[in-house]
Amino acid sequence: MHTLDLMDQAFEAARAMGYEVRREWLGGASGGRCEFGGRRFIFLDASLNQLEQLDQLREALATAPEAQLIPLGPTMRRFLSFEPARRAA
Repeated sequence: MHTLDLMDQAFEAARAMGYEVRREWLGGASGGRCEFGGRRFIFLDASLNQLEQLDQLREALATAPEAQLIPLGPTMRRFLSFEPARRAA
């Protein structure tokens, strides 16, 4: 699956968990989940490339307690490491 497709699915999963994903210039600082004023956010560092942002998003989603409670497709479950990758025969 292409990075952009996976990013789109991860954004959808974040919304399903009640998070708004924001890209902000953090200058290489770590992004992640936070709650402010009753709203829930996942911040991604806009100074990073897309693969690095995708990894930030994966880490934020995989550690969110809600991740185990919402229905996710097999690709997203593998991406979040809730399902082992299958080995080729």
